[in-house]
Amino acid sequence: MIRLTVAGPQTAILSSLCAQCSFSPAGCCTAPPRIDLSDVGRIVALGGREWLRAELAAGRILVAGRWLVLKRVKRVPRPDAARIATCVYLGEHGCTLGQEKRAATCNYYVCEEALVNGGPDGPRAREVHAELVATFTAWDEELQRRAAETWPDPLAFDDPAFLDWLGAAFEELAAGQGASTQLSSVAPSTATPPCASSASSDIATSR
Repeated sequence: MIRLTVAGPQTAILSSLCAQCSFSPAGCCTAPPRIDLSDVGRIVALGGREWLRAELAAGRILVAGRWLVLKRVKRVPRPDAARIATCVYLGEHGCTLGQEKRAATCNYYVCEEALVNGGPDGPRAREVHAELVATFTAWDEELQRRAAETWPDPLAFDDPAFLDWLGAAFEELAAGQGASTQLSSVAPSTATPPCASSASSDIATSR
């Protein structure tokens, strides 16, 4: 069953099938997505600048050229599973991060099986998913272009000035200025965005 919370860039698509993933005992958390510039900008815009710098310093988030990646560690993700490498933030009951600190992909990606068996929200979730992919891709391409023009290589992901610039640039794109794709049908809801909830609030239904 799909649970869809529409909130602009903070939109979340969650599925009850994630906890019983047939692909891996850790689901998608065996291969966490990279953290693109659009993700970094979103995290900073939501107040996570110092958290991000602390995680970089601790080695849980790593620099990989012009984006970031999540460290993977070996663990037993559930009692009946073998020891495998998973995202460092995977806990006993799912992701230990609040949605405001995750890559956007972690908030909106669900597999085809989850969409097919999504229940009433399934068809709408498929549309929203496609628009989110297109939008974040466009935003990241634009942010990469701007960063190449403004900041020297290698990008200093631990530099507060760079992070503040990236957060402001993301907010500009999210407001619809300078982006060709603007989440036209994924308008923020009036409900509390999912990123304001605790990290444990969605573990029963998702990653």
